[in-house]
Amino acid sequence: MEIIFVRHTSVAVAKGTCYGCTDVALSETFEQEATLTRNALSAHAPFDAAYSSPLSRATRLAAFCGYESPIIDPRLCEMNMGDWEMRRFDEIVDDNLQRWYADYMNVRTTNGEGFPDVYSRVSDFLNQLKTQPHRRVVVFAHGGVLICAGIYAGVFKRENAFEHLTPFGGLLRITI
Repeated sequence: MEIIFVRHTSVAVAKGTCYGCTDVALSETFEQEATLTRNALSAHAPFDAAYSSPLSRATRLAAFCGYESPIIDPRLCEMNMGDWEMRRFDEIVDDNLQRWYADYMNVRTTNGEGFPDVYSRVSDFLNQLKTQPHRRVVVFAHGGVLICAGIYAGVFKRENAFEHLTPFGGLLRITI
């Protein structure tokens, strides 16, 4: 099965702000960015099914690309950053933040998730998707989800996964 993962376009969040599962607004350049994404995605169409994170930054892009009613799956949400959500990193007073910076692939955010939690969700989604008769699927999601999908499919290794962060509005193709 071929799966095209689509990362949402850029967001209207101040630089240095920690956001994950918060439903944030998209930037004013949404239509220009989304047009480029839609054009790139059209080279891979048609799709047997479309899935999306429930967050509006993913569903809005899905609709713009012609998928007004994707299958919504909460396992496709971005990481829950817990107590740090929507706070500037330089204003977070939490001893755990330094541990997370040093080992973000293993340390859980305070009262939130860690990378293993997100990977588990995404793996569960992909394992279930493999049981479907689809040949080609599109998934609208988030940077962390795309990293997990890339690791799952062997596109890149866990050790250097964040070096492969898909840009806003970008595509990641995997086969499972």
